[in-house]
Amino acid sequence: MKNASTAAGFRNSTFTALGAGLVVALGAAPPIPLGILPVPVTLQSFGVMLAGLLLGPRRAGAAMLVVVALVAMGLPVLAGGRGGLAVLIGPTAGYLYGWVPGAMLIGALALRADRVESMLGRGVVYVGACMAGGVAVVHACGVLWLTGVIGLEFGKALWGTLLFVPGDLIKALAAALVCRRIEALISVRRH
Repeated sequence: MKNASTAAGFRNSTFTALGAGLVVALGAAPPIPLGILPVPVTLQSFGVMLAGLLLGPRRAGAAMLVVVALVAMGLPVLAGGRGGLAVLIGPTAGYLYGWVPGAMLIGALALRADRVESMLGRGVVYVGACMAGGVAVVHACGVLWLTGVIGLEFGKALWGTLLFVPGDLIKALAAALVCRRIEALISVRRH
């Protein structure tokens, strides 16, 4: 029994590291500033969505906590080579913190999609999961941070964050397609 528990722990740690690595790797793509908010467009939110879909709530949440810890240690793991404690209190921090509950919600909804038989239906659930966790939760955390901590006017923060939604919808569709393709090749066990 101890070997099975050790193997499961190793498997969970490995998938958590892979999820964090995916988000970090996507940080190599340069950020795109929009000018309205001090928050750039990055590919890392796509990684958050894909990690949630593939890993499930616990592993995806743990993976995002690893990314936040790497940032706190000063490693340049965010888009544009950013990292350090200044990032954890800067204008983008709310979005970064939102990755944890966002990935967990995506993972929880993806677990429910396992019961959906139709490929199209499952894909629709995946896109909805990404929109709920990767867009609604992450953006809510970002807007709350911008208004409550940074002091930006709520209307400006809200309207500014809405500029990200079309791109996030494309990322959600892409994450669902990639997840479905991976599921066609291997068995995905979410935890």
